[in-house]
Amino acid sequence: MSEVFSLATAGPGTELPDLLPQQIDRATLAAFAEAYGDPNPIHLDPRAARAAGLDDVIAHGMLSLALLGRLLVEWVPVKDVLSLRASFVAVTAVPARLRCTARVQAVQDEGPHGRTARLVLAVRLAEQGTLTVRGEALVRLPGGRRP
Repeated sequence: MSEVFSLATAGPGTELPDLLPQQIDRATLAAFAEAYGDPNPIHLDPRAARAAGLDDVIAHGMLSLALLGRLLVEWVPVKDVLSLRASFVAVTAVPARLRCTARVQAVQDEGPHGRTARLVLAVRLAEQGTLTVRGEALVRLPGGRRP
């Protein structure tokens, strides 16, 4: 029987279980544009995307960030996500399958938030491995002091 993952016992270098690869297509972009309120035509209209110098529409960067947030809250209650930062390093052309990952970079046993972990985050194109988003998060670990 496989062991159940627990961030409470994770140390530096521990990989969190990945979010299942997410399929991003034109329907996903339309739904995200509506929900997020970002109707920028480079995400929805191939002609507008080509006029902007792109080959076709591209996914919203904030869609990738939302997926990283989803990965985090699979393992940490949202109230224990202390910070989340990201840099967009490449566009996501559609269709694409995105792979979201997180790795524990450091654990601090005592600090202003109690026991915390700094996580290195990434979004990659699942097939090619191309990095599209690089990020980090600070999360409070179980047993950490609450405000």
